[in-house]
Amino acid sequence: MSNSSTMESNSNPKAQQASSRVNILHAVEGYDQALAHQKQLYQTGTDFTEQKGAVANTVASLHPKRLHVRVSEVIEDTPTTKTLRLVGVSQTLPPFQAGQYINLFVNIDATATARPYAISSAPQTREYYDLTIKRVAGGFVSNYLLDSVTAGDEFETSGPMGTFYHNPLFHGTDLVFIAGGSGIAPARSMIINFANNQFVSANKQAKMHLVYTSSYEDDVIFEQELQQLAKEHDFLTITWVITRPTEQHTGKTGHLTAQMLEDIIGDDKPLTDKMFYVCGPTSFHDFCADQLRLLNVKARRVRIECNGPPKQPQNLPGWPANVKPTDVITVTIKDQGSFEARVDEPLLNSMERHGYSAENACRSGECSLCRVKVLTGTVFNPSEAKLRTTDEAYGWCHSCVAFPTSNIEIMI
Repeated sequence: MSNSSTMESNSNPKAQQASSRVNILHAVEGYDQALAHQKQLYQTGTDFTEQKGAVANTVASLHPKRLHVRVSEVIEDTPTTKTLRLVGVSQTLPPFQAGQYINLFVNIDATATARPYAISSAPQTREYYDLTIKRVAGGFVSNYLLDSVTAGDEFETSGPMGTFYHNPLFHGTDLVFIAGGSGIAPARSMIINFANNQFVSANKQAKMHLVYTSSYEDDVIFEQELQQLAKEHDFLTITWVITRPTEQHTGKTGHLTAQMLEDIIGDDKPLTDKMFYVCGPTSFHDFCADQLRLLNVKARRVRIECNGPPKQPQNLPGWPANVKPTDVITVTIKDQGSFEARVDEPLLNSMERHGYSAENACRSGECSLCRVKVLTGTVFNPSEAKLRTTDEAYGWCHSCVAFPTSNIEIMI
């Protein structure tokens, strides 16, 4: 009888698969402990009602939609840059991946808006998030944060989000980070994370080459800290580049051409085998992407973090030739109202200025939370929009990077 059962089991593919799955599960860390706990609960006669909502509450704590934070400290980094240190008010700050961002919601002169900022502190520090903010000429939010915010001010933010982080399984450990200006914020988080990572410390092949460009010598963010990190850790190499140097400057200067990048980064391994991270103003990462293409670096080896909508959209491919950036059009919100706006202003920005809103996070065309449906009229969608085929087919656009090029009616 037992021999017959064994033979039947061995000849039954489904039974073999089930047995294999059980064996694999026992190899998963924590599985046996979970089984033991389950058995204990069965013996007590529980119906598990005491654990109702536990999973949902755990998920919500790790991935909250909103955080209530307070500015505990304002740190002056350079003449144009400050770091706001944020602590949780009513909840513990959730974990994040080095390189991710949060969306900071603000209300300025009765205009409710938001901006995404990369977390510049490291994931190992859970007591606070650092947001490093650089002044932008004519910037609406950056100038407010730099000029008006003080310790004690409170804000609402999103939870950490974004895909601009290092995954060692897919990205390897031979990394190049090209940062421009405040694009150093996620790089700092990644570098400190590497410095605290035992895997990186033990892996002599792991390395990161930071190429950091700044306009002026006195505007290099985290300069002394980065120099100290480079001294203390063999994995880190830093090349500083100043684009508008003084006569006294003796380091590298100019724009990051393909030739300069090859001279800076070239070593015993081909550039095409490295993983590149690029973060900075839109014009900066577009230029760097072009230079990396000239070096035959495949797109899958270039990860770009966009910093907001493109400036001067009229210079981008596909902009209608008959539309001037100073043209003014009418935006109608279905069943809600209408307003006038310039065509070179992102639709989401003009909506917010006139009291309308749409859920948003990245404000650079990737997350799709700010989608609105264009009922009539036309909008210009730059390549940053990352529109799905179905969005284009049915008239949806990402309002954070969409530019109306005629009178339009939208549904939000």
